[in-house]
Amino acid sequence: MSWRVGIDIGGTFTDLVALADDGRLVRHKLGSTPRAPEEGLLDALRALLREIAPHEVALVAHASTIATNALLGQMNLELPRVAFVTTEGFRDVLEIGRQNRSAIYDLNVRRPTPLARREDRLVVRERRAPDGAVIVELDAASVAQAVETIRARGITAVAVGLLHADADGAHERIVGDALRAAIPGVEVSLSSEIDPQYREYERFSTTVVNAALAPIVQGYLDRVARGVRDEGVRAPIFVMRSDGGMAALKSASRRPATLIESGPASGVIGAAFVGRALGIENVLSFDMGGTTAKAGTIRHGVPEISASFEAAGSTHSGRSVKGSGYPVRFPFVDLAEVSAGGGTVAWVDAAGALRVGPLSAGADPGPACYGRGDQPTVTDANVVLQRSNPRALLGGAFLIDAERARAAVASVAAPVGGDVERAAAGIVALVDAEMAKVLRIVSVERGHDPRDFTLLAFGGGGPLHACAVAAEIGVARVVVPPLPGVFSAYGLLAADVRTSAARSVVAPADAETWSRVRALFEALAREGDAALGEQGVAKDERSFVRELDLRYVGQSTELVVTAPASLDAAVEAFHARHEARYGFAARRDPVEIVAARVVAVGTTPKPRLAAAAAAARRKPEPRALGEQRSVYDGRAFADTPVYDRALLRAGNTFDGPAVVEQYDATTYVAPGWSARVDPFNDLVLEHVP
Repeated sequence: MSWRVGIDIGGTFTDLVALADDGRLVRHKLGSTPRAPEEGLLDALRALLREIAPHEVALVAHASTIATNALLGQMNLELPRVAFVTTEGFRDVLEIGRQNRSAIYDLNVRRPTPLARREDRLVVRERRAPDGAVIVELDAASVAQAVETIRARGITAVAVGLLHADADGAHERIVGDALRAAIPGVEVSLSSEIDPQYREYERFSTTVVNAALAPIVQGYLDRVARGVRDEGVRAPIFVMRSDGGMAALKSASRRPATLIESGPASGVIGAAFVGRALGIENVLSFDMGGTTAKAGTIRHGVPEISASFEAAGSTHSGRSVKGSGYPVRFPFVDLAEVSAGGGTVAWVDAAGALRVGPLSAGADPGPACYGRGDQPTVTDANVVLQRSNPRALLGGAFLIDAERARAAVASVAAPVGGDVERAAAGIVALVDAEMAKVLRIVSVERGHDPRDFTLLAFGGGGPLHACAVAAEIGVARVVVPPLPGVFSAYGLLAADVRTSAARSVVAPADAETWSRVRALFEALAREGDAALGEQGVAKDERSFVRELDLRYVGQSTELVVTAPASLDAAVEAFHARHEARYGFAARRDPVEIVAARVVAVGTTPKPRLAAAAAAARRKPEPRALGEQRSVYDGRAFADTPVYDRALLRAGNTFDGPAVVEQYDATTYVAPGWSARVDPFNDLVLEHVP
């Protein structure tokens, strides 16, 4: 018997899901350890190893926010001193950046501090043309001087970004070899390897971010690997990338910038997998955890992917604020995120209004009801409203202090006349409104009608708030999977191995360029094939997706066209995408090809969703009704049935209001909604017209 293990580290809890060959499943949910996140992972693994033998583990898949936390300045994750070597005359490109400003009308707005200080941005004499032709040969003396300066300063994290190295990286490789020869243990990131695409600022920024993260991420992954091996597990270890694909530990270590959005991606991949299994093409993923709520879009069974993002930037109402972070040009699962989780803190502002967020109680001290903190949180509000169990969670293993929760909420009840229940209802209503915003961002603001989608709710808090946020945006159906509270860990076991490689083209979309692109596709496919082979993917499990970035001549942004069969097909697909995105297509205007890309995919075994025999709609057996509890239904407290989800069976139906409790999450079925259990044991909630 072998087991595949997924471990997701969140802001409050660390979740583990293990799937056996025969379909058996084991799950664990433990508190996270923010100051040493690998300890939470190892605690979860040790809990599993009390039930199975180490040699039975066939795979360990992991998602982490270590890279994001480092860029945000989390304690114990200080970024290293970084040197940047560039072409003479271009040392300030990182600081000049683009024209966009994070606050348009603020005369004192400050850009993010460059990760490489100006005195550590060194230059070498060389010059290439946009097509890669050498204009000025690389000057060996300037290279030697830069290397000696870096060595003398004790810097061991270096980014190299030379002008037009996306077309030819030979000069960068010479600089990299000189650095490695002179400085023992130096970590060198070359832009021609990390991001060989045109636009110098984005290429330089991506490379510097990669160099800054390398020591931290590599050290963390080394500790994870040692810890897993010390427990006797010899299985391969994979890490979730920002684009929703998995990478072997060694491959992930080489490109740590690909892991910045690792944590949130796995839930969307799991949602896409479940949606396809249920025959639902269009899904909005809704993940409410302890710290944040995240939303993603899945159309025709495929998660929407963006080509780049700004790391460590700020957000406003779930939207990324352009110009506030460090551009990173790696694909990532397109998510909107807001500080609205179970641990989000409620407070009263100077005007006497009740507010929620963005601060979070996190894992330490956590919500007041967990027994250590005193600040009122969303979780405390749900305990006061008795939608959450006021006695214990995690099947009785995690005790809840309801009186402490009530006292915490009472501290912010002044705006509603000191009424604790009204304050709790206000906290929940405010956080629901914030979370509805991010769902609008990934639907309405992306040009999609949310009424055409099903909401898939997961995370520790997602099912508790799903009916409210779905009603707010007009979604009439919600699916709560069997393991919502550990669903992101489950999603890790549905992810494929992915690697991508791109090259600049920047040429008219004509026959000559198409011939060049076809040759690039072949070269990039060979590169991807080798990368999958290094990660242990069998030959018959490899596939390749070809993509082109196209734009109208004169535009500054591109759209991605997938699997173009011919030049004409690629151009027509671009026109269609442009019309869908912007409302028009300029079919008479010339088009240019900006970049060619190949995504190499290694197919992995997927969780088996076994359907129960079709059952007629029937009420749950009496034993599934654990109790009647007085629960706030949006207007008043009312006696409400509380069901044990483990005792619900396919075909069971009931109407809201109702509460469904299970080990890892609680689902609230609001008034006006009905619930049924489908053959795969998903809980399907539907709005009753």
